[in-house]
Amino acid sequence: MPQLSTQGIVCSVRHHGEHGAIVRLFTPDDGLVAGYVRGGRSRRIRPILIPSNLVAAEFRARTADHLAGLTVELVTSRAPWIGEPLASAALDWATTLTAATLPEENAYPRLYSALSALLDAICHAPSARGWATAMVRFELLLLAELGFGLDLSCCAATGQLDDLAYVSPRSARAVSRGAGQGYKARLLPLPPFLLPSTDAQRRPEWPDIVAGFALTGYYLERSLLADRRGDVMSGRTQMIARLQRMLE
Repeated sequence: MPQLSTQGIVCSVRHHGEHGAIVRLFTPDDGLVAGYVRGGRSRRIRPILIPSNLVAAEFRARTADHLAGLTVELVTSRAPWIGEPLASAALDWATTLTAATLPEENAYPRLYSALSALLDAICHAPSARGWATAMVRFELLLLAELGFGLDLSCCAATGQLDDLAYVSPRSARAVSRGAGQGYKARLLPLPPFLLPSTDAQRRPEWPDIVAGFALTGYYLERSLLADRRGDVMSGRTQMIARLQRMLE
């Protein structure tokens, strides 16, 4: 990638040297791309490099093996929501998860569209219910895009299509309510809003949303973040704790 002009979502910023920063952007056609921003810690550029901001980016590298130099211009700022504890935690988790799990320079157009819509929902939905389900679905999509998708199409034991209520931790497949009797303690609850046949107009209740986070969190920890659960998952833990305080 000697040269690339694109838009991208800022997903991570790491200080480098006295004044610079290594920035990773999630782009629509090239996936996660890293570049060095000269003066990235300056008062002028720092507000542009807030994770979740959308920027116009120019990457330039001498060879494909060198880290590209990166210049950025702000397109959409989400800085006004950084001061809101719940929205800030959600923005931070969505971008941290993206940066921590995706391989660089692999295109994931569905994930890019989903992340862009999720960040907009966090900032503009009238309540947390408006984005919490989108966050669960984003985590589910990310698992699928990286090869760890859940099969929620039918019961793993009977093949039936209805009354699916659980997920088998071992197979990541749905289990019907009847087939799960006697094994409930070993299974993960499957909230109805994640089923393909669920009415799109139905508003999930908060216990279902919490169960959705428990389900995706189990597979994120097991399949993608097993070696670094503490540092990466801490942001998710903080977001969910703030959600639960809001419900008390």
